[in-house]
Amino acid sequence: MLTADAMELRGKRVTVIGLARSGIAASRLLQEVEAQVTIADRKERADVRHELEALDPSTMQLRLGKGYESALDNAELIVISPGVPYRMAALERARGRGVKVIGELDLASRFLSVPILALTGTNGKSTTVTLIGKMLEQGGKRVFVGGNLGVALSEAALQARQAAKNGQPCPYDFLVVEVSSFQLETVEQFHPWIAGILNVTVDHQDRYESIEEYLAAKNRIFESLTPSDYALFNLDDLNVASLRKSVKARVLGFTRTNALPPDIAGGAYLDQDRIMVHIEEKTHAICERNELKIIGDHNVDNAMVATVYALLSGCPISVVRQVLGDFPGLEHACEVVRERQDVRFINDSKGTNVDATLKALQSIDRPIVLIAGGRDKGGDFSRLASSIHQRVKRLILIGEAAVLIANAVEGYQAVERVGTLKEAVELAAGVAESGDVVLLSPACASFDMFVDYQDRGRQFKALVQSLPS
Repeated sequence: MLTADAMELRGKRVTVIGLARSGIAASRLLQEVEAQVTIADRKERADVRHELEALDPSTMQLRLGKGYESALDNAELIVISPGVPYRMAALERARGRGVKVIGELDLASRFLSVPILALTGTNGKSTTVTLIGKMLEQGGKRVFVGGNLGVALSEAALQARQAAKNGQPCPYDFLVVEVSSFQLETVEQFHPWIAGILNVTVDHQDRYESIEEYLAAKNRIFESLTPSDYALFNLDDLNVASLRKSVKARVLGFTRTNALPPDIAGGAYLDQDRIMVHIEEKTHAICERNELKIIGDHNVDNAMVATVYALLSGCPISVVRQVLGDFPGLEHACEVVRERQDVRFINDSKGTNVDATLKALQSIDRPIVLIAGGRDKGGDFSRLASSIHQRVKRLILIGEAAVLIANAVEGYQAVERVGTLKEAVELAAGVAESGDVVLLSPACASFDMFVDYQDRGRQFKALVQSLPS
């Protein structure tokens, strides 16, 4: 039986812009519901040959390379990938003709009926979403974990539809979804059961004109919530905490202070160094912060948020405690790569903005040789100065933003610029002494020298492992 959305899309001319992971997943879902799909991408066919292998070209049209925007001319609906600027002129012209423009996330959510646990924020959302997923899985739930992290939500929607066609139930009990500000720009019907914002700091200023505009995009995660849903806020982040006054859901909070304010229905807090959670009129002592395997204040936040989501979703406290004690963290997020001659090498390639690098620096209590730099996203590198002066014994810079970072760290002398990551690793290994940490935490995007932050991190790890014993 087709859902209302599927019936509305059957035979409809839909253009998908962006042939990355989200665009492919959206196209596959649209093919499943028998829409007339056109895929548009500014890249030439030779550059997207691998992506096209995941699709059935016989049932769609392609508009690639120069003139790809012509694919919008006859569209009745446009679906954009997160990397496509939603204000681009061709999309504005389409909107002017009355054509609806939505994102892949919103498209997928229309075909899913199980609870969505959604989380956004500048930093920490991948770690927290992964933690939530592990807690629910070990608690016996069938869980999808993805969205901005890993698998696009449209893949879950496709699996749910195919199961329904075969007379089977949805393969998931919960959908744990990492959501970016880019994805939230175009939501209309995206409706989580639990939605939260971890934090908001300056980021993506190459896309947003101000921190207020960036915050407004994040705030859209709460747009469709009702009084039967939950909204979770970081009470230690004044920008985020202020948003709770306008939300229609049941309001929860988390804080590293020792109490929740009276206007909050529940959430998590620290009693000295013990993580406490108060939900549904009950208070639970979860664990001491030193029982967490992941380190740093930011990971205390991540642990509190994951615990709130998991307990609301019926996960036993014993399972929550076990996961918090076992979880080592994500690849590329303060990941310990190697101990060599009493020097620890840490891969924090996921630190793509200033705030993430600050968190990494503050979570390490040993002298640091820092490798930073890459493509600037409009970050204020002067915010790094104090921590670098206090914690970093040598600063090694790579990439396009090297000069900007060097100029921002006024008065710091122990800084060097090199041309490649290989040179940076070799130099760092040469200057590091027993007890030091060599930390890759770029505070920048990776696209000047690498495919993405994962490519950068894996190259760093390979270079570290190749250092002679």
